[in-house]
Amino acid sequence: MREREEDTSGDGSGDDGPEAATADDGPEAGATAGGPARRRAAGGGPVVRRPGSPPGWLLRGLRPQDAPIPWAAVVRAGIALAAPIAVGTAVGRPEYGALASMGALSGVLGDTADAYRMRLLNIAVPQFFGAVGVTIGTLVYGHGWTAVAVITFVALLSGMISTIGAVASVSGLLLLLNSVVGAGLPMPDPWWTAPLLLSAGGLFVLLLTLLGWPLRRRAPEQSAVVGAYRAVAALFEIAGTDDTALYDARRHEVTRALDASYDAVLGRRARDHGRRGPMVRLLAQLNAVIPLVESAAAAHRYGRASRRPEIAAAVRELAQSIGSGRRSAPPLDLPPPEGPADRAVDSALRYASEVVHHPDLESAPTDDDRLGRPAALRIRVRRAARDVLLSEESWRYGLRLALCIGIAQSFVSLVPVARSYWVALTVTFVMKPDFGSVFSRALLRALGTAAGLLVAAAVLAAVPRGWADVPVMVLLAALIPAFAAKGFVFQTMAVTPVILLLSDLLNHEGFHLVLPRLVDSLIGCSIAIVAGYLLWPESWHTRIGDRLADAVDETAAYVAGAFGGFAHAERVRRRRKLYRDLSSVRSEFQRALTEPPPTGRRAAAWWPLVVAVERIVDATTAARVRVDHGAEPPGDDEVTAVEGQLRELAEGVRTNEELVEVRADLPGDADGVLEPLRQEVRAARAITSPARDDGA
Repeated sequence: MREREEDTSGDGSGDDGPEAATADDGPEAGATAGGPARRRAAGGGPVVRRPGSPPGWLLRGLRPQDAPIPWAAVVRAGIALAAPIAVGTAVGRPEYGALASMGALSGVLGDTADAYRMRLLNIAVPQFFGAVGVTIGTLVYGHGWTAVAVITFVALLSGMISTIGAVASVSGLLLLLNSVVGAGLPMPDPWWTAPLLLSAGGLFVLLLTLLGWPLRRRAPEQSAVVGAYRAVAALFEIAGTDDTALYDARRHEVTRALDASYDAVLGRRARDHGRRGPMVRLLAQLNAVIPLVESAAAAHRYGRASRRPEIAAAVRELAQSIGSGRRSAPPLDLPPPEGPADRAVDSALRYASEVVHHPDLESAPTDDDRLGRPAALRIRVRRAARDVLLSEESWRYGLRLALCIGIAQSFVSLVPVARSYWVALTVTFVMKPDFGSVFSRALLRALGTAAGLLVAAAVLAAVPRGWADVPVMVLLAALIPAFAAKGFVFQTMAVTPVILLLSDLLNHEGFHLVLPRLVDSLIGCSIAIVAGYLLWPESWHTRIGDRLADAVDETAAYVAGAFGGFAHAERVRRRRKLYRDLSSVRSEFQRALTEPPPTGRRAAAWWPLVVAVERIVDATTAARVRVDHGAEPPGDDEVTAVEGQLRELAEGVRTNEELVEVRADLPGDADGVLEPLRQEVRAARAITSPARDDGA
């Protein structure tokens, strides 16, 4: 039987890894999940950081992400923000053009989806909330403490609805941002002018976005399914190799591709209540990739013929067929299977080929949706409202944001600050829940603003007002989507000069805007750190420990059900849900890793356990696939023993803040189908927290 390689995926391979091997995170995070109980850095001791170099948790935020530049979004942003300024200049009302460009800026920042339906929601829905926000701000402008109270209440609502989901998060952000701007800047009369212009700018972005819809109406969903098949092909390419970290990274890519595909296809299909049409075909093709994903885990551990390059090439051929719409199946030249794992891959690949090339799949019956069709809109609205009102997380974030905004608005009411709305704007961006850690975001916001102000100073000093603003805005606006793909600090660098140029068109302060904006940003960041971070200490268990423990508990239930009473469709749903939950835990780890010790250090120490749990799920799937294709099933006592160890691990994670090595007693057949799973469980129980020899 093939022994598993030691875990090296904690070194941050791929986008999900924590890149935690810096000295500030303590002993090397890229340690083995099943290796020595006390993890050591290279050379047998802690990595020594160079004196005077920035800490690792800050460097991670400053490191640009390896993401492609979205050229279509770059062109769209340049047109969307510059065109209103050109129109405003032409009619002699540049301030009107500036307001429309502000609305367009919101649309550009919110256009983050691929599927047209989601892009419509991501742009149109937040624009409505933004219009409401600027209306509220305009009505309370100049009303002193009444304005402070109203904006603070808006911050509470904004924070609470931001916890619902991606569209709600952007909507809550615009509701608060535009309320702050409306309450801090004099808007043109009558009162409805500002919301009308802001909405017009946002809808202009939506119009530009939808220009390709008649020609590409199904292209995003189709591309998502093609991407899922290509991700699976890449997984098969390295199945069985010794590069375990690369295998884990590509498995994460498969998870992300499947999540994106199901979100796109099921979201589009929610409006189609029949069983016909192109979305039915895409859904059937997407469902057909699931057996391939499951068999890949078996091929990685046990496969022989299934590791040959013909397998990955055949999967890529399926992806090409989906992309081109080809209905005639090319001959499958597959190597003969040599065992249960190979038979599983062979069967899954032939089934997927039959589904992909089915001549009349639009009218053929499909399997059940693997994740379920979205509920009706009224049901989702009712659930969201209930979650917002009853969720501790929702109230906690809403109160944190309201406290920070209340302090910011009170401060600028008591202390003379020119154009004081910038303080609250800074707080809003720093406190946004899905941007990452508040602490690191505050520092990155200050650094990004300072860099952006240098560009703004040059523009405001050298470029005269008028038509020269148009080409300058084309260039600056085009940088926003390009820089946003690289990270928060780079997005801030790009957005800052755009906002200052638009502000100058509204209030004509010119170069004198620059230094006050830097001071305002520093004040806002300080308020966010003190009132939004230091005053709200969260225990490790509340933030991460309990969520990880729940995932381990779900893993135990998955192990028991995989060899017990779960039907195949239920096993698929459970496994997909587990990977989604673990993906959420990974995201929280990413936030924690960007914080200073002890939080960042502890996140790096616990990271191998997340990897170990994912491998336990993989090992369970591989064992089940082998049983389905002829391997001897395990005994009930073996399954119960593994489940019991996982339940104990979950309880330990839930009650302890330090990982302690436990020697797992898991008897069983050394040549049985569950032996690799037992090895993974033993490895997970052997993980310990590193020695804290620096007093952190």
